[in-house]
Formats: sequence, C-alpha cells, structure tokens
Amino acid sequence: MYSVGSKMDAFGFEICFLERDCAIFEFVAKMWENVEKVMSGFFFSGSHMVKLDEKGRFVLPQNLRYGLVEEGKCEFVIGLGLGGCLTIYRKSLIQKIVDKFRQNQHVAKFQKFFTLFFSTLHQTETDKIGRVMLPANLKSAVGIEKEIVVAGVMDKIELWPKDVYDRNLRALIDGESQDMSLEKMTEEAFALLQESEKEEVTPEEAITAAMNPAYIKE
Repeated sequence: MYSVGSKMDAFGFEICFLERDCAIFEFVAKMWENVEKVMSGFFFSGSHMVKLDEKGRFVLPQNLRYGLVEEGKCEFVIGLGLGGCLTIYRKSLIQKIVDKFRQNQHVAKFQKFFTLFFSTLHQTETDKIGRVMLPANLKSAVGIEKEIVVAGVMDKIELWPKDVYDRNLRALIDGESQDMSLEKMTEEAFALLQESEKEEVTPEEAITAAMNPAYIKE
C-alpha cells in the first residue's frame, strides 16, 4: 500500500496514511451516518436477559445500541430509574432533563432528589464488542447481582434485576400488581419535566411523565 495523505502530529512529525487506513476511516464514518439516519424515528422496545461478567460488565443488545447513537457516537448516561431499576438515557435526553430540572434547582423540596439523581448519573459508552460497565454503587442501589433484564421503553432503556422484573411481570399478568410508584418526592420531581410554571399536573399525568421523560401532555 502507498501513502495517500499525511498530517503533522503534536510534536511536528509527519504522519502518513495508507490507502487502506483511509478506506477504513471512511467506512466507519459512513456506517455511523447510516445508523443515525435509520434510527431517526427509532424507539426502544423488547426485553433481553443478560448476565454480568466477573468485572461487572454486560453486553448491551445490538438493536438497543443503535438507538443510542448520536453524532456518530454510542455514548449515553446511566442513572437511577423508577420502581427499582436503572435507566440508560440518550445524551440528548439527559440534557433536556437537566435543562428542565435547572429551572427548579432552588426549590427546597426537590434538593434531596436532585442530589441523589445527579450524584449517581454515570456517563459511559460501550466497548468494541458492545459491553457496558455497571458502577458498583448503581448495582448495589437496585440489587443487581448477576442476571439483568434489559428492557426497551420508548425513549429509554431500563435495567432490572431479573428476579424483580419477573416478579413484577407475573403480578401484572395475574392481576395482583400493587402501586409500585416511588416516594412522592421522586414522582413530583419527574413530573417537572412536562409541567409548565402555571400548569397543574394530575396524579395520572405525573406518573406517566415519571415513567417516560419524553411524555408530552396533549
């Protein structure tokens, strides 16, 4: 292969690119551009059972990884979710959440929630084979040990301890499901994502907004 291009590195040395290298760079760039185009109307759905390895990593299913791609990168944020799960947010969605919460950052009743929510957010990405590292504090917070159910839920991905997910699903199917909402502080804080300054939110709307940050009141 012959050199087809070059650039100067930080130390003033010339770096040459081979034709093969350029082709690889162009292919990868084009691949991620195509992924973003295909996923422009994407929503997360389905569920998968995965296992943590000895280092606390799990493989995020490929169809869900594609939905997290923004600006050619598969980067995202993991944080505490509702009902006893962890939630994976797109970076663009977490920015919308931050912007909305910032409007209420000095409201006393939300201070503990804001501290808990933002101090446990973990910005990360997948490795080359799609693995995600779960921080120990987040695993401990929701009781994840080995088996995880990865559930796509519209604009976010939820990570559940398998036994909790199975128990909730069985209770729902059997008609024995009880009220599984978190404390009212958490419910009201998530409802802020959709309510306007003067608009009152009904309990039903607050729960809907809490379970889906992208919920828009009609």
